[in-house]
Amino acid sequence: MMRVLITGATGFIGWQCLPLLIQNGCEVHAVSIDSPERAVDDCGVHWHQLDLLDPVQVASLMSRVQPTHLLHFSWYAVPGKFWSSSENLRWVQASLSLMQNFSANGGKRIVMAGTCAEYDWNYGYCSEYITPLAPTTVYGASKHAVQVILRTYAEQVGLSVAWGRIFFLYGPREHPIRLVASVIQSLLKNETARCSHGNQVRDFLHVQDVGAAFVALLLSNVVGTVNIASGQPVSLKDVILGIADQLNARDLVQLGVIPTSPTDPQLLVANTRRLNEEVGWHPTYDLDTGLTHTIEWWRKRI
Repeated sequence: MMRVLITGATGFIGWQCLPLLIQNGCEVHAVSIDSPERAVDDCGVHWHQLDLLDPVQVASLMSRVQPTHLLHFSWYAVPGKFWSSSENLRWVQASLSLMQNFSANGGKRIVMAGTCAEYDWNYGYCSEYITPLAPTTVYGASKHAVQVILRTYAEQVGLSVAWGRIFFLYGPREHPIRLVASVIQSLLKNETARCSHGNQVRDFLHVQDVGAAFVALLLSNVVGTVNIASGQPVSLKDVILGIADQLNARDLVQLGVIPTSPTDPQLLVANTRRLNEEVGWHPTYDLDTGLTHTIEWWRKRI
């Protein structure tokens, strides 16, 4: 039986992976610095509450659990702050410690979460094999540093390693100040949704699909970098107006009233051939059904 250790298990993506890992017959050990928000022990998840920034706690955990597979999501992710925070450097160290302890205790396969911020955004269309890597933020550079060290270390010790580069995601349990969540909340409260011009083109994937893609990647034999995305370009304006149309609230949307950053790229979309063809995974949600699902989740909480 695969014994999977998943970090960030109460987080936006990690939470979605738990039932899928159980359904696939894995022994699941979930790590969080906080207690789980609801009891899931009857589903077979073994919870471990600890601080991954403490190498002593990490070493003790790995010695006790001795997982065969590691799915690593934990990172500093406070919206608006994570791009430039020095906390990223602490998570570089923590991730490398996790990797070393996993290997030392007989671990076989690691899948870690990367980011589209590792790519050179001047290219717009991001392919794992072609697009240059040129992170311009502390966050992107930190993630990429871990990926480079992980790849080299894995070759030396014989680990199977995959790196999932996440693009743009949305869905239930998203931080309330992020784009999709904030627009939905404003419109459900009959308040004005103030937005940028919305002409930026992005690649969105529902968070349940993001979790499912990572589980499929973990269970596969695919190694190297894999984009975790839909591969479908959509403008932010179309996302915003799609929400408004479902709520019959276009009159509450104000486009062009929030300035955009001069470093904000016009186009940022993933090539998903490796995910679709090599991993053999395809999304369950299209944008319309994903937004409907997300709206209904928020409607129950407002």
